[in-house]
Amino acid sequence: MRRNFLIGLLVWTSLLTGCASVTLANIEKDARSKTFSVKPDMANIYVFRNEILGGAVSIGVELDGKPKGKTAAKTYFAFEVEPGKHHLISKAENDSVLDVEAVAGKNYFVWQEVKMGILYARNKLQLVDEQTGMEGVKDCKLIETEQNTPEAAHTEEEHPMDK
Repeated sequence: MRRNFLIGLLVWTSLLTGCASVTLANIEKDARSKTFSVKPDMANIYVFRNEILGGAVSIGVELDGKPKGKTAAKTYFAFEVEPGKHHLISKAENDSVLDVEAVAGKNYFVWQEVKMGILYARNKLQLVDEQTGMEGVKDCKLIETEQNTPEAAHTEEEHPMDK
Protein backbone atom coordinates (compact mmCIF):
# COMPACT_ATOMS: atom_id res chain seq x y z
CA MET A 1 0.00 0.00 0.00
CA ARG A 2 2.76 2.43 0.95
CA ARG A 3 4.66 1.60 -2.25
CA ASN A 4 1.59 2.35 -4.42
CA PHE A 5 1.10 5.64 -2.58
CA LEU A 6 4.71 6.64 -3.19
CA ILE A 7 4.49 5.74 -6.89
CA GLY A 8 1.26 7.73 -7.21
CA LEU A 9 2.84 10.68 -5.43
CA LEU A 10 5.85 10.55 -7.74
CA VAL A 11 3.63 10.51 -10.85
CA TRP A 12 1.49 13.38 -9.56
CA THR A 13 4.59 15.42 -8.68
CA SER A 14 6.05 14.89 -12.15
CA LEU A 15 2.80 16.16 -13.67
CA LEU A 16 3.10 19.29 -11.57
CA THR A 17 6.69 20.06 -12.45
CA GLY A 18 7.49 18.10 -15.62
CA CYS A 19 8.03 19.56 -19.05
CA ALA A 20 5.62 19.37 -21.99
CA SER A 21 7.13 19.75 -25.43
CA VAL A 22 6.09 22.47 -27.90
CA THR A 23 7.97 23.92 -30.87
CA LEU A 24 9.46 27.28 -29.96
CA ALA A 25 10.06 30.16 -32.37
CA ASN A 26 13.60 31.38 -32.91
CA ILE A 27 15.12 33.97 -30.58
CA GLU A 28 14.71 36.81 -33.09
CA LYS A 29 10.96 36.20 -33.50
CA ASP A 30 10.55 35.96 -29.74
CA ALA A 31 12.43 39.24 -29.21
CA ARG A 32 10.49 41.02 -31.95
CA SER A 33 7.17 39.84 -30.54
CA LYS A 34 8.18 41.19 -27.13
CA THR A 35 8.45 44.73 -28.52
CA PHE A 36 4.62 44.67 -28.47
CA SER A 37 4.41 46.71 -31.67
CA VAL A 38 1.01 46.71 -33.37
CA LYS A 39 0.04 47.61 -36.93
CA PRO A 40 -2.39 50.55 -36.79
CA ASP A 41 -5.15 48.61 -38.56
CA MET A 42 -4.71 45.35 -36.60
CA ALA A 43 -4.63 44.12 -32.99
CA ASN A 44 -2.44 41.57 -31.20
CA ILE A 45 -3.71 38.93 -28.79
CA TYR A 46 -1.07 37.35 -26.58
CA VAL A 47 -2.00 34.11 -24.79
CA PHE A 48 0.60 33.34 -22.14
CA ARG A 49 1.24 30.69 -19.55
CA ASN A 50 3.96 31.97 -17.21
CA GLU A 51 3.75 29.34 -14.48
CA ILE A 52 5.59 26.07 -14.09
CA LEU A 53 2.63 24.32 -12.43
CA GLY A 54 1.41 21.55 -14.69
CA GLY A 55 4.57 21.75 -16.75
CA ALA A 56 4.16 18.21 -18.07
CA VAL A 57 0.78 19.11 -19.54
CA SER A 58 0.31 20.85 -22.87
CA ILE A 59 -2.99 22.68 -23.31
CA GLY A 60 -4.65 23.27 -26.68
CA VAL A 61 -5.63 26.75 -27.82
CA GLU A 62 -8.19 27.65 -30.49
CA LEU A 63 -8.75 31.09 -31.98
CA ASP A 64 -12.01 31.73 -33.83
CA GLY A 65 -12.70 28.00 -34.13
CA LYS A 66 -9.27 27.08 -35.51
CA PRO A 67 -6.71 25.07 -33.51
CA LYS A 68 -3.51 27.10 -33.12
CA GLY A 69 -1.36 24.71 -31.11
CA LYS A 70 -0.64 23.91 -27.49
CA THR A 71 0.97 25.82 -24.67
CA ALA A 72 3.45 24.45 -22.18
CA ALA A 73 4.83 26.02 -19.02
CA LYS A 74 6.53 29.40 -19.66
CA THR A 75 5.31 29.74 -23.27
CA TYR A 76 3.04 32.11 -25.19
CA PHE A 77 1.25 32.67 -28.48
CA ALA A 78 1.11 36.02 -30.29
CA PHE A 79 -1.81 36.34 -32.71
CA GLU A 80 -2.27 39.28 -35.05
CA VAL A 81 -6.01 39.75 -35.63
CA GLU A 82 -8.37 42.12 -37.39
CA PRO A 83 -10.43 44.42 -35.18
CA GLY A 84 -13.65 42.87 -33.88
CA LYS A 85 -14.78 39.99 -31.69
CA HIS A 86 -12.45 37.01 -31.35
CA HIS A 87 -13.28 33.73 -29.63
CA LEU A 88 -10.56 31.91 -27.66
CA ILE A 89 -10.94 28.38 -26.29
CA SER A 90 -8.38 26.65 -24.12
CA LYS A 91 -8.83 22.87 -23.89
CA ALA A 92 -7.73 20.85 -20.87
CA GLU A 93 -9.83 18.71 -18.48
CA ASN A 94 -12.24 21.62 -18.90
CA ASP A 95 -12.74 24.10 -21.72
CA SER A 96 -12.17 27.74 -20.86
CA VAL A 97 -13.76 30.28 -23.19
CA LEU A 98 -12.97 33.97 -23.55
CA ASP A 99 -14.18 36.51 -26.10
CA VAL A 100 -11.97 39.49 -26.86
CA GLU A 101 -13.37 42.59 -28.56
CA ALA A 102 -10.21 43.76 -30.33
CA VAL A 103 -9.66 47.40 -31.27
CA ALA A 104 -7.17 48.34 -33.99
CA GLY A 105 -3.75 49.37 -32.71
CA LYS A 106 -4.07 47.63 -29.33
CA ASN A 107 -2.52 44.64 -27.58
CA TYR A 108 -4.59 42.22 -25.51
CA PHE A 109 -3.11 39.86 -22.95
CA VAL A 110 -4.77 36.61 -21.93
CA TRP A 111 -3.37 34.62 -19.03
CA GLN A 112 -3.88 30.88 -19.30
CA GLU A 113 -4.02 29.89 -15.63
CA VAL A 114 -3.38 26.20 -15.00
CA LYS A 115 -4.53 24.33 -11.93
CA MET A 116 -4.29 20.65 -11.23
CA GLY A 117 -7.57 18.77 -11.01
CA ILE A 118 -7.89 15.35 -9.43
CA LEU A 119 -6.47 13.55 -12.47
CA TYR A 120 -5.82 16.18 -15.15
CA ALA A 121 -4.92 19.83 -15.49
CA ARG A 122 -7.71 22.41 -15.54
CA ASN A 123 -7.36 25.87 -16.99
CA LYS A 124 -8.91 29.32 -17.05
CA LEU A 125 -8.41 32.10 -19.60
CA GLN A 126 -8.32 35.57 -18.06
CA LEU A 127 -7.92 38.94 -19.75
CA VAL A 128 -5.28 40.87 -17.79
CA ASP A 129 -4.08 44.47 -17.85
CA GLU A 130 -1.25 45.55 -20.13
CA GLN A 131 1.47 45.74 -17.46
CA THR A 132 0.64 42.29 -16.05
CA GLY A 133 0.45 40.88 -19.56
CA MET A 134 3.74 42.33 -20.75
CA GLU A 135 5.53 41.06 -17.64
CA GLY A 136 3.98 37.61 -18.12
CA VAL A 137 4.90 37.42 -21.80
CA LYS A 138 8.48 38.58 -21.12
CA ASP A 139 8.81 35.64 -18.71
CA CYS A 140 7.88 33.16 -21.48
CA LYS A 141 9.09 31.92 -24.87
CA LEU A 142 7.17 32.29 -28.13
CA ILE A 143 5.54 29.19 -29.59
CA GLU A 144 6.18 28.74 -33.31
CA THR A 145 3.09 29.12 -35.50
CA GLU A 146 2.77 29.67 -39.22
CA GLN A 147 -0.20 32.02 -39.06
CA ASN A 148 -1.50 34.90 -37.01
CA THR A 149 1.72 35.98 -35.34
CA PRO A 150 2.85 39.56 -35.60
CA GLU A 151 6.09 38.25 -37.14
CA ALA A 152 4.36 36.26 -39.89
CA ALA A 153 2.46 39.29 -41.11
CA HIS A 154 5.56 41.39 -41.79
CA THR A 155 8.71 40.96 -43.77
CA GLU A 156 11.87 42.17 -42.06
CA GLU A 157 11.66 45.56 -43.73
CA GLU A 158 7.91 45.95 -43.07
CA HIS A 159 7.84 45.18 -39.35
CA PRO A 160 6.67 48.22 -37.33
CA MET A 161 9.56 48.00 -34.87
CA ASP A 162 11.99 48.42 -37.77
CA LYS A 163 10.51 51.76 -38.84
